[in-house]
Amino acid sequence: MYAWLLKPLLFLLSPERAHHLAMAALKLLGRMPGVRSWLERRLARRDPALKVRALGMELDSPVGLAAGLDKNAEAFHGLGALGFGFVEVGTLTPKPQPGAARPRLFRLPLDRALLNRMGFNNCGVDAAAARLAAPRDVIVGANVGKNRTTPNEAAADDYVAATRAVAAHVAYLVVNVSSPNTPALRALQATAELRPLLTAVRDALTAAVPGRRVPLLVKISPDLSDAELDAIADLVLELGLEGIIATNTTLSRAGLRTPSERVEACGDGGLSGAPLAERAFEVLRRLRERVEDRVTLVSVGGIEDAEDVWLRLSAGATLVQIYTALIYEGPGLVGRINAELAERARASGYERLVDAVRASRRRA
Repeated sequence: MYAWLLKPLLFLLSPERAHHLAMAALKLLGRMPGVRSWLERRLARRDPALKVRALGMELDSPVGLAAGLDKNAEAFHGLGALGFGFVEVGTLTPKPQPGAARPRLFRLPLDRALLNRMGFNNCGVDAAAARLAAPRDVIVGANVGKNRTTPNEAAADDYVAATRAVAAHVAYLVVNVSSPNTPALRALQATAELRPLLTAVRDALTAAVPGRRVPLLVKISPDLSDAELDAIADLVLELGLEGIIATNTTLSRAGLRTPSERVEACGDGGLSGAPLAERAFEVLRRLRERVEDRVTLVSVGGIEDAEDVWLRLSAGATLVQIYTALIYEGPGLVGRINAELAERARASGYERLVDAVRASRRRA
């Protein structure tokens, strides 16, 4: 129904208007327990074979939702019912901000991609924290960033403020220093800048949630050089972070099928979706070689189906995230991936996906 009816209708709307409509529907469905349960039975395809232990918790599936869709932590109940093992909300900033001028979100259907320069538009961390404090049956992490008007010299204050607001209400926290849509933000990926920032956030997490270690991850850019990737990996090990999310959107426009004049008309912004797959895979393999099994790696970028998930897990990811593929494939995507992954594990002679993946890695 999505492919033949809903998607054509949604694609008649501007990307951002379609996004708001879809989020409103998921928000409504998430508030109706009976409907939410029906939706989960219909779409989620949960299977015990998919359970995985990561970041100190057990997840129903290694497939999660990347940050950027549920920016304001409004629809995570409905999103969880689609079959995601975890949902990442945000990016959240200390103060509300409108983001960049519209239009700022563009579809590139020939490439199964999105181009955005949203600019951390969100309602502010305090409003989101109030929603995150409510009881829920889905694992939720928060992605935090700095306000656009905050200079990099004061960035740590913003990240600490956002951390304090949500720390007690989330399963894990992600420091986003890799969006291309906030001026100079990516400069914070340099280890000289990143070390004190991550140290401050870790201290804030410890103080905000005494007695529980909230997993801390950093989200990085696909446009980093190998030397920069190695430096961040080493820093993560040095500071004892729990994980790395690789990767954010890219500034590269290489290899696109969309006519160049159409791409140029969209303007600046980060590219997500299928064109990012090759680079995201390369980054994953580089990081896994560097950190070995000491850090949880969450792979994101260009994942569209169960085969993509299998390849990322076999290459060293513990978890994966999707976003753009959901726009093109619809709400049934996650359930299909879950079902196919469980089937693949059993076809390989294993009752659990994690065991099938381990065997695949040994053979590689």
